[in-house]
Amino acid sequence: MAEESRYADDPDTAAAFRRLVELPGGPVKERLRGEVICAWLPMAHRLAARYRNRGETLEDLRQVAAIGLVNAVDRYDPAVGRAFAPFAVPTITGEIKRHFRDRMWSVHVPRRIQNLRTIVRLAHAELAASGTPPSPARIAGHTGLSEEEVRQGSEALHGFSALSIDAETTADGGELLLGDRLGAVDEAYDLVLDREAAKPGISRLAEREKRVLYLRFFAGMTQSAIATELGISQMHVSRLISESCRRIRESAGEHHPGHHPDRRPLRAAHPM
Repeated sequence: MAEESRYADDPDTAAAFRRLVELPGGPVKERLRGEVICAWLPMAHRLAARYRNRGETLEDLRQVAAIGLVNAVDRYDPAVGRAFAPFAVPTITGEIKRHFRDRMWSVHVPRRIQNLRTIVRLAHAELAASGTPPSPARIAGHTGLSEEEVRQGSEALHGFSALSIDAETTADGGELLLGDRLGAVDEAYDLVLDREAAKPGISRLAEREKRVLYLRFFAGMTQSAIATELGISQMHVSRLISESCRRIRESAGEHHPGHHPDRRPLRAAHPM
């Protein structure tokens, strides 16, 4: 029986990874590998969504993230003792950052601005031949453009190419990469909302239900280990987890109408 997961995109694939190591090459191994990749695709898509609105479509970002996920699955060694997610996240985000560095060099510029850029560049070269850098007013007089159009064309000259996210910048006297200064989604905000939404439902649970949730989501114990600890069957543990999570989600919907428990399971909140 599959174990409950703390996150909707954090599946329990530990056994599958161990089996992948043991299996010889062939259709059975390839099929299992494909199942593991599909199980983790939601996480890859979530990471891709962090880089929206930076000049690339979400679908393309998801494809790049999927490539990073495949690389992570193929390189992951469960014998090291490290969980897959902490290994996969930097692999996937690294693939996305390389995509921006290597593929996304051109900034989209409207056709009108591109034309202004060309006119201003040619006029600047012609007028600068006299030895004096031309002013915007002189370029405007030479080309018949307004000074505002000259300004737009000049800005396009300097903004037509994007900086690499690995470009060095100076901040507070130290050297930083541009990518280190880019903002990203802080999932801690969602976690705070989820915890607050979950509190009323958790408070209504029986002590044993709270204990089971704590052992599963915070102590990291498997359902089998919890069953041994409490002296009950693994099937009973699974039912307790499923029923408790269902009640917490329903309670969250009652107390926080903005939440949509049917769309995304709540992250675990400490069962106090």
